[in-house]
Formats: sequence, C-alpha cells, structure tokens
Amino acid sequence: MIVNCLMTHTLYCRFEPEGKPSQLAAVDVYVSTVDPLKEPPLVTANTVLSILSVDYPVDKVSCYVSDDGAAMLTFETLSETSEFARKWVPFCKKFNIEPRAPEMYFAQKIDYLKDKVQPTFVKERRAMKREYEEFKVRINALVAKAHKVPEEGWTMQDGTAWPGNNTRDHPGMIQVFLGHSGGHDIEGNELPRLVYVSREKRPGFNHHKKAGAMNALVRVSGVLTNAPFFLNLDCDHYINNSKAIREAMCIMMDPEVGKGVCYVQFPQRFDGIDLHDRYANHNVVFFDINLKGLDGVQGPVYVGTGCCFRRQALYGHDAPFVDKPSNDDFIMRFLCGPRKKGNPSNSKSSSKRAPARTESSVPMFTLEDVEEGIEGFDDDNKALLSQKNHEKRFGQSPVFVASTFYENGGVPHSVSPSSLLKEAIHVISCGYEDKTDWGKEIGWIYGSVTEDILTGFKMHCRGWRSIYCMPTRPAFKGSAPINLSDRLHQVLRWALGSVEIFLSKHCPLWYGYGGRLKWLQRLAYVNTIVYPITSIPLLAYCTLPAVCLLTGKFIIPSISNFASLWFISLFLSIFITGILEMRWSGVGIDDWWRNEQFWVIGGVSAHLFAIFQGLLKVLAGIDTNFTVTAKGGDDEDFGELYVFKWTTLLIPPTSLIVINLVGVVAGISDALNSGYQSWGPLFGKLFFAFWVIVHLYPFLKGLMGRQNRTPTIVIVWSILLASIFSLLWVRIDPFTSETPTSQGQCGDNC
Repeated sequence: MIVNCLMTHTLYCRFEPEGKPSQLAAVDVYVSTVDPLKEPPLVTANTVLSILSVDYPVDKVSCYVSDDGAAMLTFETLSETSEFARKWVPFCKKFNIEPRAPEMYFAQKIDYLKDKVQPTFVKERRAMKREYEEFKVRINALVAKAHKVPEEGWTMQDGTAWPGNNTRDHPGMIQVFLGHSGGHDIEGNELPRLVYVSREKRPGFNHHKKAGAMNALVRVSGVLTNAPFFLNLDCDHYINNSKAIREAMCIMMDPEVGKGVCYVQFPQRFDGIDLHDRYANHNVVFFDINLKGLDGVQGPVYVGTGCCFRRQALYGHDAPFVDKPSNDDFIMRFLCGPRKKGNPSNSKSSSKRAPARTESSVPMFTLEDVEEGIEGFDDDNKALLSQKNHEKRFGQSPVFVASTFYENGGVPHSVSPSSLLKEAIHVISCGYEDKTDWGKEIGWIYGSVTEDILTGFKMHCRGWRSIYCMPTRPAFKGSAPINLSDRLHQVLRWALGSVEIFLSKHCPLWYGYGGRLKWLQRLAYVNTIVYPITSIPLLAYCTLPAVCLLTGKFIIPSISNFASLWFISLFLSIFITGILEMRWSGVGIDDWWRNEQFWVIGGVSAHLFAIFQGLLKVLAGIDTNFTVTAKGGDDEDFGELYVFKWTTLLIPPTSLIVINLVGVVAGISDALNSGYQSWGPLFGKLFFAFWVIVHLYPFLKGLMGRQNRTPTIVIVWSILLASIFSLLWVRIDPFTSETPTSQGQCGDNC
C-alpha cells in the first residue's frame, strides 16, 4: 500500500503539475460482448459507466465497445447508457464514490454516509438512485422487446432496417455516442469518448471469434484515437477502483522500468459467489500465488481481461535492450539466453520496427501525403511505407499504417472526423487481414480458444516483460459462473485452449528458442499447457482405491525403511512448500483446500474431455461442442448455484463417486465375513477411498442440489458404468495368478 501511494504521488508530481495541463498518456478501453441475451445488457452498461467515470483526465480516455453479435439491443443499450452517463459521471466525481458501477454501488450493504461531509450528498444520492431505477426500467424494456423478433427484422428509429439483422452477414458498423467535441454532462463538463463497433461479417470468412474482434478494436482505435496504451475488459468486469488506470500508468510511464513492459496484469476478483466458494471460482491460488510468483521472473501470463497493454508491444515490435548490464549478468544470460551481438539495427527483428525519428510525436509522413499516394499523385509517398512492407504487415490502410509510427499516440488534428470514420469502417472489413501479420505476429494471436495465453507468450518471446499489479482495493471485479455445469464448461474451454497450444507450433516446449524468453518463464508457460494431461494419472489415482476394495488387494507395495524415509521426506517437502506459499501470499487454508478439491473435480471431467476434444480438433479437424441445457431454478439467494444443467462432463466424477462407494461397501462386507484379522489392512484401503470421496464432495453436493435430488439420467449412467467396471474387474482380476497343478504333485490332499 505504501509503494502504491508513493508511485501515485510520483505520477501526480511528474505528469500532473499544479496549474498545468495533464501530461498523462491517453488510454483506450476495450469492452467485448457477443450475445446480449447471455450477457445481460445491464451488466455491460454498468461496466461502461464505470469506465466513463474513471478518475483520469476525460480527454485521455476513450471507451470502445465491441458488439460481435451485431445486436440492436446492445446498440440501444449504449444509447441509453450514454444519456444516463451525463448524470452519473458528475455525481461520481463530485462525491468521490466507489465503486462507480451504479448497480454495485447501490447494492452495497455499508454505511454510505461514511467520510461524506457535503450536506447535499443524501439528497443527490436519493435522486440519483431514482434516476438509476428508471434507467434499469428502460433497459429491461429493451430486453423484453428483444425477445420478440419481428418477421421483417429490426428497424431503427428513423425507419431504416437494422444492418445487423443477419448476424452472419452484415456490414461493419461504428457509432460515436460520446465524443470529445460534443459529449458533455449536465454540468457542462466534457465526457470521455464512447464508440460502438461491430465488425463486418460475411459467409466464407474465418472471423477468429474474440481474438478477431479484439484485433478489429485495435485497428479502429488506432485510426480514431490511437492511444499509446489500452485496457481490455470483459463486458462483466467493471472498474472497482477508479484509480485503476493510474495504477497501471505508474508502471507503464516509468522512465526506467516502463520502457520494457508490454502489459500490466491485474488479478481477477469476483462478485456474487457463494460464501463457501464451493467450486473455487475465486481462483485465489492461481491469482495470489502463481501469477504473483511469476512477477519475479519475466512477468505474469495474460489472463484475458483486466490488462493494460502497450500498443507498440502488440504491434509485434521487439522489446528495447537494456543499456547497462546488471551485476548478475551471468545469471541473466543463463535465464534469458545470449544477447544478440553486433549492431541491433542490422538484426532481422529491427527491420520490422518503425525507423528512428527525431520527434516521436511527428510521423514520417502526413495524412495528406498518404492521401496523395492513394490517389496516385505521387508514387514516392508510398515508398515512405518501406515499399509496402508495412502495408503487408498491417493491412491496406495508409491511415492506420501512419498511426503505427506515432510512438506516443495521437492522430493528426487536421483530419476531419468523417474521413477517419470512413477509414475506420475499412479496417474492420472481413478481408482486411488477408495476407497480413494480424493474428500471426501482430495483435491477438489466432490458433487457440485461449488466445490470451498465446498473445502474452509471443510478447514475452520478443523480450518484453509484464508486471503484476495488486492494489489494496481490487482494480476490477466481475461475475463468475457459480453453477456446477457452467463452471466445468469454463474449465473445459481453458483446458481445450491449452491442449490446442500444446499441439501447435507455438508450444513453449519447442517455440521461441531464438528469442529472449527466460528459461524459468518458459517452464511457467509449459505448466500452463500441459496440466490437462495430468487428468489421466489423476483418473487412475481416483480409481485405485475402489480397485483395492473390490479385489481385496493393496495396490501400494511394501517398501523398505530407507525408502520410507525418502517417501516421508518428499511428502514433508511438498507440505512445507505449500505452507510457505500460503504464508507468503496470504492465502487461507480454506481457499487452498477448495482449490485442491476442484482441481480433482475438474481434472477427472473437464481436463479429460479437453484432451480428447483437442485431439479430435487438431488432428482430425472435428470440432466437438458439449452443449449445456438449463433446467431452471427458483431460489432467491444464489439460485443459480442450485440449478442443474445436464452435460456429459458430469458422468466421470459421478462414476468415480459410485465406484468408490461400491468399493467401500464391498470392502466392509468382505471384512465382516472374513473376521477380525482382515480389519487392519482394510483401514488403509478405506482411507484412500474416503480421501477421493472428500475431494469429490463439492461435486456430489452440487449434483444433489438444495433438494438433494439427483437427476435419473446421471444415476443410471453412473451406476451402469460402475457396474460394468466392477464386473469386468472381478472377472479379469489381474492380481490373482492361478497356477495349474498336475495330479502327480497333489500329494495326500488330492
């Protein structure tokens, strides 16, 4: 906390001197959404409102909302949001409220009068709450209207047809709701820019899902505002700390540290999760131990949201080299690899960088020069683009290519907004990325459903480092799928992305050895892509206790005293390491235990399915989708937690529970029939069986629901699989070796 305060104070003193214009860098904020019926428009509206009211100079903030579903509902929601922002933003800044998402602010069960001294606060808060309730009614009316699609399609207020009626075949759409020239609040103050973007969709084109939508936002913002930094958020992740952007700029704009930083990653925090966090939705071990530990190597991996990027790093440029070698140069050479020798300007990578300029804010050519080159008046102007080398990399847009030369961002002031909008429409066309480096070396990288891991990995390979920022007040908060089936499908998607990367050319095991990726960082990335494979030994681990009980054999062999000491030492070292990690990071034992439980649950279900689905997709080209069907739930508090949604992911864990319960019953029954001498060995087998059941207990509880009723189909499938396994095992019984005897060797007992 002291460090954060000092950094923020330094930022104020250096870039915001009293009585002078702010020198802080501009920041573009990206919000991505697809389907407003699955991602509630009110949630998206709250995220946008928290961005528009952030504690940052308004002329330095622009919010871009990507609607990849071309939904008129999202468009109308942003229209309503822009109007409500004229009242909400001045209220937030006048009274310095936190958080600045109205739904979360008014839902707080705290003393909202604490630290408030202005006598008008109560009156204005009451009026603002009433305004927000009316805003919610208007949004809900739009949602209700969206469920009844007219036969002829949607029409806008002016009577024209909505261009996105066909979500798979529509032109690109851009609408500026709030701009620096015309967007003012009710007190006459300027508001940040708010832009709606829906990229063009046509049949026959691969649009690359979220990664393609994010790259479209990069190009649109590069044409319209071209901020040197940008922050990306999911539509359900609102800004919980109004100074979050300042926290990132403390690092990014640092003259020493910031130059080599490609992004600042914030931990994800969540609202609306049950008190006991049954399915480890908080991911505390990952965010507070794993990513925090990576901050000491080359930086945390990119986790998809709550991340502030340097635009030049995402454009595929290499990180700048350190001028002065450190004292531990030998260690750095070992971890990072040998540095490139000779003049950096002669290296292959430097040929892709923008040429050096005396003034970074002045491009090598003006927009007028570019336009003249387009019209064919002067062919020499095209040579300024390195003879179309940059067009080959960035696409056929001289205006956008020119923006990449602004290291400090910004656009020419002499250009009319209408011409920039026309160019922005061009850069989100379907064929713009053809034969370019977009998705390969520039922007979000294609080839995996977890494009975030792949994108961060490519930047780290170029020598950039990332920083993990954990302010005392969480920077961002979002919502997590607390339902069992939805949670498993979320884990399945993450694991599938890891398998895709493992089977691709970008696998950390063999990619990027000629770059500047540290060896410890490479090991961290290897860990992020191989963990689904552990589901196979984990499945065997959870099955063995039942095998022991059903066969009467103990799987673990007897070992010597010396080997026992090695086993105990290994166990104690793992145990002590876990305790030290929890003490260092402040993670509680309950969070750690929830993480261990769901690691087993997800391992024997989602991770196992991800391996087979990934193999089918990568090797056979078969894209298998597991659908989730909602069955409904009527509980008021955490009602979604008890909703059952059938999915095939539920079969393996349920089968393991049934098999182990059958094994426990069979083992106890056999011990009762065999006498007291069999109870001693039985306890060891029962311990392992109950150990597996305890790990699967949250799954069993979620399967039963609040009503303690499990769907018949789950019981039938699980008992069927468990019975088949048990009968086959008893029939085969590989632990019993019968030796045939001859009559001549029988002796007197024949």
